[in-house]
Amino acid sequence: MRFVDSFLEGVRPIDEIIKYAKIEGEVAEIDARDLKHKELNDLMRECVLRGARKLILRNVCGQRYIGTRLFFNPGVNVEIIIYGTPGNDLGAFLSGHRIIVYGNAQDGVGNTMDSGEIIVHGRAGDVVAMAMRGGKIFIRDSVGYRTAIHMKEYKERIPLLVIGGTAQDFLGEYMAGGRVVLLGLNLKNGKHKSHYIGTGMHGGIIYLRGKVEDYQLGKEVGVVDMEQEDWKFLENIVEEFCGHFGNEIKVDKDEILGGKFMKLIPVTKRPYGKIYAY
Repeated sequence: MRFVDSFLEGVRPIDEIIKYAKIEGEVAEIDARDLKHKELNDLMRECVLRGARKLILRNVCGQRYIGTRLFFNPGVNVEIIIYGTPGNDLGAFLSGHRIIVYGNAQDGVGNTMDSGEIIVHGRAGDVVAMAMRGGKIFIRDSVGYRTAIHMKEYKERIPLLVIGGTAQDFLGEYMAGGRVVLLGLNLKNGKHKSHYIGTGMHGGIIYLRGKVEDYQLGKEVGVVDMEQEDWKFLENIVEEFCGHFGNEIKVDKDEILGGKFMKLIPVTKRPYGKIYAY
């Protein structure tokens, strides 16, 4: 009870914070400067309940869990525009909504994301797309450690993560499905510094533009030749990436696709079968 009381301490009811929102038709604009993370999420939910389908959040600074409380009917999807730096677990469990961030994002972007889209016009922190199971995430710049850890897929539900820059260690750790595209647009010498790429990977595909040495890869992944269907997939994805960030990045679609790509896939579907099963 002490934890719950501390968590809720000072959180104002909705009738006291509604003044921070301006609702006009289906558009609601919220000033998040003086709102705690629970207050902001409460206010976002209230705006949607009042008919808003586009939320514009200004002065965001570290508020967590943005977009996680908007579970409504499947046909009700909301666009969330964020100016500032959202805190951890942006879009966690996201279901169908679209989030656009004009700034950087902290850790846990798209944690266990189910569907929808997250677009970050900046960089993101650690564990981006952790256990992501559907939807798309586009990061203009780089990401931190353990990106796409335990990303998964099921039948036609194949999550996608596209990163314009590079990643820190343990990219694709325990990855069980999905697609990760690492474009390396900010590399000076074309070489990624990430180590343990694909450690424990047992599903999915990582497309990596640039150079990595064998010692940077986990022993559970192998490099295979690119096929025609891979290039067709990348052409569509890079075109979509440029559609989001084309006015901000200094390269175009053809230049990106002209780079050297590596395709990483798991060498086994049960890398630790002898440890956890007889």
